[in-house]
Amino acid sequence: MNEVKNIFCIGRNYAKHAVELGNEVPEAPILFTKPTHALTYAKGEDITFPDDKGEIHHELEIILHIDKPVKKGDRLEDVVSDISLGIDFTLRDVQSELKKKGQPWDRAKGFPNAAVTTERFSFPGIEACRKETFSLLKNGEVAQEGTINEMMFDFQAIIDECQEVFGLGAGDLIYTGTPEGVGPIKDGDQFEFFWGSERIGSFSVVMK
Repeated sequence: MNEVKNIFCIGRNYAKHAVELGNEVPEAPILFTKPTHALTYAKGEDITFPDDKGEIHHELEIILHIDKPVKKGDRLEDVVSDISLGIDFTLRDVQSELKKKGQPWDRAKGFPNAAVTTERFSFPGIEACRKETFSLLKNGEVAQEGTINEMMFDFQAIIDECQEVFGLGAGDLIYTGTPEGVGPIKDGDQFEFFWGSERIGSFSVVMK
């Protein structure tokens, strides 16, 4: 398993999510990054979040794990051997203020534990992914659910864009965007990740 080198993220990749936040639907992928210090794993334990930064929203995502240097024109299947599910946590009130000022989102996206991931599992291929749903349960109820068919920019387009803009190499992660249903978390919330009917990770929220 490669050490995580970079965390790249795609914003507003599901049209309904863009609309639910009152944002324009983008014509090209919106790119941002998170520091590796933000990364943590959903292994059934408590994950701590700040309670003095306003609302924190969960954003469920499929994560691509890049396992080798990527060259222009490389195919998805040649550079991604594993995927996982995760959450791009966002300090929503902080982000709203940053947007008003025209400032970068880093403060809202890069805080400790802002990038949660399950353990990685073998990439089943693009056609298998098209037939599968992924979901996030909050306190036993489905909070978010989606399929990659709803993406505006597919996995290949995302890899092509990240390779051109940032470069991509072994150990890089790409959070590929969130479906609708994002919302705030609170102390004691229980989250579970599902790939189809398979439960692949969980954690509990501690606010302090």
